[in-house]
Amino acid sequence: MRILINGWFWGQSTTGSGQYLHRLVEHLARQQSGATFTLLTPQGGERGLGIGDRDAQSPIPNPQSPIPNLPRPLAKLYWEQIAVPAAARRLGADLLFVPYWAAPLWQPVPTVVTVHDLIPLLLPLYRGGTLNRLYTRLVSLTAQRAAAVITVSHAGARDVTTHLRIAPARVFPIHHGPNVATQPRPDSHELAAIRAKYALPKRYFLYLGGFDVRKNVEGILAAYRRYLEKGGDPVVKLVLAGKLPGVDTPFFPDPLRMAAALGISEHLHCAGWVDEADKPLLYAGAVAYLFPSHYEGFGMMLLEAMAAGCPVITSQSPSAS
Repeated sequence: MRILINGWFWGQSTTGSGQYLHRLVEHLARQQSGATFTLLTPQGGERGLGIGDRDAQSPIPNPQSPIPNLPRPLAKLYWEQIAVPAAARRLGADLLFVPYWAAPLWQPVPTVVTVHDLIPLLLPLYRGGTLNRLYTRLVSLTAQRAAAVITVSHAGARDVTTHLRIAPARVFPIHHGPNVATQPRPDSHELAAIRAKYALPKRYFLYLGGFDVRKNVEGILAAYRRYLEKGGDPVVKLVLAGKLPGVDTPFFPDPLRMAAALGISEHLHCAGWVDEADKPLLYAGAVAYLFPSHYEGFGMMLLEAMAAGCPVITSQSPSAS
């Protein structure tokens, strides 16, 4: 069987879809299943589309297909709806695999699509403007036409069957593995070095992730204040790791403003952007990792923290299950 993979996110290792694609391709390249895989990627990285990491080499055949010189959203739509299915037919694929929520409407071969989550469909703040909503309607329809849908959790599978009205027999939950391999517990020198690099306190609760409202950073700050009010040790600080919002908005509320309103600014440390290779050490040095997100398709950081031996405090909202 010849399987063509939509590689739009190849080289975009800072995105969840990019990480998923890279890890999956690395794994598929080692399989002895009798299937052959081809990764189709776009030409045109020079246009600033963020798709041209030429240092990242695919271990499987990697033909490229041109895209028109259009604004990024239109170029992406052209790629998904025209270039990819046309290549599937031209290359004689038996199956098309789209590793993110963007199956084509025209499906000349059986198509499998991964739907990581239904955030733009289920959460009003994430629906965007008219064009974004039209796009969500389009990919909802194309997922319904797919031969099979992969989700990354059972909660995601329930969302797909309920809200996209796809028969459960065509929906397959396949959990993620951790993004980084399990490593030996770091020694005191490694932990001291990472604390120095990011100016971390000696003991800390950790949040590492995005700052959009879905992540519930406001809940983390409120919980930490309650921890102090209940007699928690103030030596244990609260560390927020990741790039802070540039502007305080309802979608990206400023944690510094919220911390000041709660009177906990002196206990808060913002570590800024963290290198991917440093994340296991940040987790390993934490008292606990905090992740009370309102909604996740999976919640990769939970696995990363647990793989590093860090206790996790999370919510009961839909996530990996």
